[in-house]
Order: sequence, then C-alpha cells, then structure tokens
Amino acid sequence: MSAVERDDRQSRERHWQEARDRLDGLPAGGLNIAYEAVDRHVVHGDGDTLAFRFLGEDGPPEDITYRQLSERTSRFANLLADLAVPAGSLVFTLSGRNPDLYVAMLGALKACCGVSPLFSAFGPEPVRQRMAAGHGRVLVTTASAYRQKVAPVRDQLPDLEHVLVIGAGADTLDAPGVHDLAALMERSSKDYEIPRTDPEDIAFVHFTSGTTGMPKGAVHVHAACVAHSATGRSVLDLQRGDIYWCTADPGWVTGTSYGLVAPLTCGVTCIVDEAEFDAVRWYGILEDEHVSVWYTAPTALRMLMKAGPAAHEGSDLGGVRHVCSVGEPLNPEVVLWGQRELGLDIHDTWWQTETGAIMIANVPGLQIRPGSMGRPVAGIEIALMQRDAGGERLRDAEGRLVPVAGFGDEGEIAIRTPWPSLMRAYLGAPDRYASCFADGWYLSGDLARRDEDGYVWFVGRGDDVIKSAGHLIGPFEVESVLMEHPAVAEAGVIGVPDPTVGELVKAFVELKGGFAPSEDLRRDLIALGRRRLGAAVAPRSIEFAAHLPLTQSGKIMRRVLKARELGLLEGDLSTLGSTP
Repeated sequence: MSAVERDDRQSRERHWQEARDRLDGLPAGGLNIAYEAVDRHVVHGDGDTLAFRFLGEDGPPEDITYRQLSERTSRFANLLADLAVPAGSLVFTLSGRNPDLYVAMLGALKACCGVSPLFSAFGPEPVRQRMAAGHGRVLVTTASAYRQKVAPVRDQLPDLEHVLVIGAGADTLDAPGVHDLAALMERSSKDYEIPRTDPEDIAFVHFTSGTTGMPKGAVHVHAACVAHSATGRSVLDLQRGDIYWCTADPGWVTGTSYGLVAPLTCGVTCIVDEAEFDAVRWYGILEDEHVSVWYTAPTALRMLMKAGPAAHEGSDLGGVRHVCSVGEPLNPEVVLWGQRELGLDIHDTWWQTETGAIMIANVPGLQIRPGSMGRPVAGIEIALMQRDAGGERLRDAEGRLVPVAGFGDEGEIAIRTPWPSLMRAYLGAPDRYASCFADGWYLSGDLARRDEDGYVWFVGRGDDVIKSAGHLIGPFEVESVLMEHPAVAEAGVIGVPDPTVGELVKAFVELKGGFAPSEDLRRDLIALGRRRLGAAVAPRSIEFAAHLPLTQSGKIMRRVLKARELGLLEGDLSTLGSTP
C-alpha cells in the first residue's frame, strides 16, 4: 500500500469514526438502531417531538411522538419475548404503510431480531421465496394479506411460528400461530431495556432481484445506522425541526434506510402517506404538511411532469427546502422541469441495496449538472474499472482489476471497502457474495463515466448495456435524449439481435396526453436521437406503447421489453404485469 493509499484509508476511517461518535451507543454498551432512532431522543428531552404523521386515505392523520414510539416499540419487543422468539430470529413484515408496520420493525430491532420488510403488492410466490430463504419465524401482516398471499404457501413455510395480525380479522384465520397484534400489545409492558447489541448483529435483510437467479437476501447490521445518520445529514440535509417525506415503501431498501432509520436518527418528523400515487394529492401533501425535505423517485417525478401544470396550480411549495431522488438515474429533462415548473433543484443520489446507504450524490451546495449522479460522498472512494467489448472485467498480468485510463471513459463503479452500511452477506449464498468483491473493491455492476471535476454519469447496468458494432451503449443515455421530446412521457431502450452488428438499438415510447402515435412522430424521434447521439448510438426503430411495464418499485422492466421482442412473451405491453 502506497503512502497516498494509506492516508486515504485513514481519512475514511476517521470520517466514519466521527460519524459513529455522533451517536450515543447503548447504556449497556454496543449499538442498536432502535435506540439511536427512538429512545435516545427521549433520553435527551425530545420525547414530545413528532416522529411520524401518518396520512390515511380517509380520515384525520395519526401522529406519534418519539415518546409514544418508544413505548409502543418496547411493547412489541416485550411481546416477542413473551412468545419466546429468540434474538437473531428474522421477523418479516407484509403490510401497507400503517403505524403498526413501523412500530413492529423498530420493536423487532429493539429485541435484537432481524427485520425483512416485504412489499405489500407481492404475490404468494415472492413471499414464499423470501420467507423460506430467511427461515422467517414471525410474520406481521393483515388478515386479508395473509389469506391472499401467505395461506396459499403456508405449508411451504415450516419455520413460520407466529403470525401477528394488524387490525381486525385474526379470529377469521383458521391457521396455526395466529395472534391479534393489538391484543398482544395491550397486555405487553411499555418498559423494556434493550440488551447489549453488537454493531455486527443482524438488523435487516433486504431482498434484491437481478436479471437472473433467485432473489438475493442482502444482510445488513446495526452498524449501518452510522452511514444512514451521516448521509441523512450530509446528503438529505436533515436538521432538527424538519418535516421530511420519503415516498418509498419500507418494502424497498430506500423506505427502510431513508424512510425510517436515517430521519429518525436525525430526530426529524416523518410524513407517511398510506395512499397510492396521485399527483394532486402529492402536491397537496407538500404544501399542507409543510414538507421541507423530500426524497422521491425519478419515476414519480416523471409522473408529476406528465400530469402537467394543472396538477400543482395554486400550490405553494415555498416550504420545500431540499429535494432528492433515488432508485434509478434521474433524466436531465426532469431536473430542468423541476427548476422550470416547481422552482426546485432535484439532487440525484446513487446507491444500491448492497451498499445500504448513499454512495454518490449531488450534496447541498454542489452545483447540479443535469444527468449526473453527483460525486462520491464523504468517507467513500470509488473507481471505474475497465470492461472489454464483451462486457468482461479486464485484469492486468497480475490478475488485478484495471481502472479506466482517463476522464470520460466508461467503467464499472467500484467502491473501496469497508464502510458501515455495506452488506455483510447474501443469505445462504456465500459464493454470490464473494463474487461482488475483488482487490478490496465492491463491484456494483453499474457502468458510469467520470468528468474532470469528479462528477459521475450513469451509463447503464452491466447486463443492460447494448453491444452494437463494437460500441457499448447505455440504455439510459438514449432514453434521456428521447425524453427531451415534448411528446415523450417514458422511454425504454433495449438491444435487439442483428446478424451484422450484434445488436440494434430499439426504443419503446409512452406518449404524454394529447399526443398520438404517427409515422411523422416516429421519424421525428429517430432524427432527434441521431442529432443528439450520432447514428451509431441512436435508436434504429421506435415502438409506441400505451404503458411501459414497470417493476413494483417503478423502474422500467427492460428485460420484459427484451423478452417480448424475442417472442418469449406475448400481448400488449400494457397487459404485461410487473414483477418484483
């Protein structure tokens, strides 16, 4: 290790130690996420601060202070003890965004159990896959979700001992181990002393799906909250007194890391909307709840953009101080729309389920370059590693990874290990876990380029990149150019087989209201692509679609587009259901 590398490593270690020192740690020693997120605020005299405001689809909001949250999460931790659920067990949740869901997650962490939140729209098979892989002993869910999604596969979940039912209906379930959660909470004590928790004890298991293979269960530990808290302050700019709205569901890693842990460790008030997306409703929440910091997805922003100015006419968004996006690359046109229509800068961030926390971001005060993910956050070192024309990682004569040669060259994002929120394992898959690392780097699978000022620009997933006539083409770059056209609401780009050049670029386009497919529009879009990208990169063909297939988290399903193109799927794109 060179002197420069040694100094860089010591600087990173010093940064994370300082971030750790900003947290309290347990009175009995160790580090527990629930204590840092909830109980320590009560200890410091902030128990009456509002922790959550839950907005139901109908009726008045439900407010929970940090003191009330501390008591309710202690009751949940005690009921797990009463059910003889040992520390280290995995508690799964399957529910909409209601108060009991968040209480259960934090309460399980208090009891030193791991938590694996499942997206409420999952069907029986995704639920079975994940619970079987995690040997789930406890499930927190609703009666209707149990009947529809768990009962059909219950005989394939031998480890499931206890089903804690939110709301009414527990008595209608003819199944073993079913309990009425409210009744158990009522009988449980509100006093609980969190046992000494090792920072490396399991805290969360987040399942992530690649383009192939079974879902991977990324294991995160209590030490991860060091990175959550630090990036909550430095990237999301969370400050005491803020009203914060993260629109992500806890079934996804963003909804846990930055919808639960980061804001609570920073002591702010979280808005949780139980309803599904509605443009007018969202603008109303931003105004009526006086949201100051907003973290949402590019897909949602594009949907707001598609809704047009009428959706926010008369809205006062002057209270919104800071806006960030996450989940997929942020198209430059969306950044410009935010500045033009809302008067707000949108700060893109990049991270993955495996990294656990934000790695690259447009932090407050950094000049935004539309289309860039920003620069590595404090405590994080990245490199871009070369790939050959076939997409394989290049290695030197000693077998080590080779960084790209200069600015503007494309390479795979690699992050120098370790950092506090880095996943510690894939459940039951040590070989898959080991394959994510080489030479002291975590290999993300995402391709990017970096400019002379250190800004990082997303190119595409390594398995999405189109290989055409010796060119490696990132779908996102093509999609972003197509979205510059005033008629385009969404675009999905894939490579289609070609005997001469390997793959040709094809785009699927969803139009905004008021525009109709036509040959003139098709030619116009192809011409736009050629002007902006050049003939080698621009789409050769355009197909219009009423709706593009999206994942449950709102990302364009390029693999579905590809499967349909190859004849593996039939039907109109709007009829192809999304998958987890």
